[in-house]
Amino acid sequence: MANLSASETKTNLEAQKKFIKELEFQVIEGEKLRKNLHNSILELKGNIRVFCRVRPLLQEDGFGTEMVVSYPTSMEAPGRRIELVQSGQTYHFTFDKVFNHEASQQDVFIEISQLVQSVLDGYKVCIFAYGQTGSGKTYTMMGEHDTPDLKGLIPRSLEQIFQATQALKDQGWKYKMQASILEIYNETIRDLLSSNRPSGIDQTRKENGAHGKQQYTIKHDANGNTHVSDLTIIDVSSVNEISSLLQHAAQCRSVGRTQMNEQSSRSHFVFTLRIFGINENTEQQVQSVLNLIDLAGSERLSRSEATGDRLKETQAIIKSLSSLSDVISALAKKEEHIPFRNSKLTYLLQPCLGGDSKTLMFVNVSPDASSAGESLCSLRFASKVNACDIGIPRRHTSSKSSF
Repeated sequence: MANLSASETKTNLEAQKKFIKELEFQVIEGEKLRKNLHNSILELKGNIRVFCRVRPLLQEDGFGTEMVVSYPTSMEAPGRRIELVQSGQTYHFTFDKVFNHEASQQDVFIEISQLVQSVLDGYKVCIFAYGQTGSGKTYTMMGEHDTPDLKGLIPRSLEQIFQATQALKDQGWKYKMQASILEIYNETIRDLLSSNRPSGIDQTRKENGAHGKQQYTIKHDANGNTHVSDLTIIDVSSVNEISSLLQHAAQCRSVGRTQMNEQSSRSHFVFTLRIFGINENTEQQVQSVLNLIDLAGSERLSRSEATGDRLKETQAIIKSLSSLSDVISALAKKEEHIPFRNSKLTYLLQPCLGGDSKTLMFVNVSPDASSAGESLCSLRFASKVNACDIGIPRRHTSSKSSF
């Protein structure tokens, strides 16, 4: 009887082990199917998409100011249309998504959360904000870190990534992450995490000031990876660590007072998170990059009324954004030569715009009448971006089990 009982127990145990292995296989196959379906949906939506966000009217816009934008409803494009009135003429635009002035930070983040998920699946992702000074770019990307409901896309994206990596541990995934933050100021790359960099705002910086002889040269390797020489890269393992880095970088960023804004960003701000993942059960490995970018204000020189150092900064910003426009135009026309090298910004963004990344642009719009001209320019540029076809991005995976 004892032998029979032991035999039955052993048989049951073997059956349970087999059942568990079958469940594990189903989980792995289910995750593969989820990834394929998830990325197929994003590819159908387009690998370079444009979202428009309109900020509310502010006190500084003036009492009694009326909005010059509206959101016509349509069964063909619900939540995707915007109209702007300038000098009595109405201009119509359609984008992948339009957020009106009442949209919350959470409303905006929900729409990009699937794109952030693609990073953990092994895809490069780039999200950048474009628009005139005071249109809400930095608010959209960074928000207010000390008010949870007002946090921007960057902190919310990082929270999602760390929460997802914790959940994936049960499936055998282990991740390593590295962060870097730079700005492009007067066509010069500056390391915002360098221990030698002084903090402070609205200060005039000499070309090599706090950076010694570091060159910060942009290089792209054969696999489409971007490297910036001498740039500080820091291992991170929690949201709190990255939050501290972001706050430090924000304090070091080049800002100054202009006619458009008391604290105007005078540089392009680029946050990069590199992710290396390995599944200890399947030995599958993924490598991906998340670029989150807050561009400098796109307003024309006459609008900014800049002088002195602000004039030089504005000219550099206009030049780099003009180069970005040239690149977008060349991509839309499918020209053989794409002028990525015409500015540090476009050369840095080459992999994001050249077809090896899932890319999303936020065009931020000010709704007041005094900004109608700049808003129209921003919307026209965004329409060019929306017309681009940059191809299908590659998923970066391998079966080698090493970091």
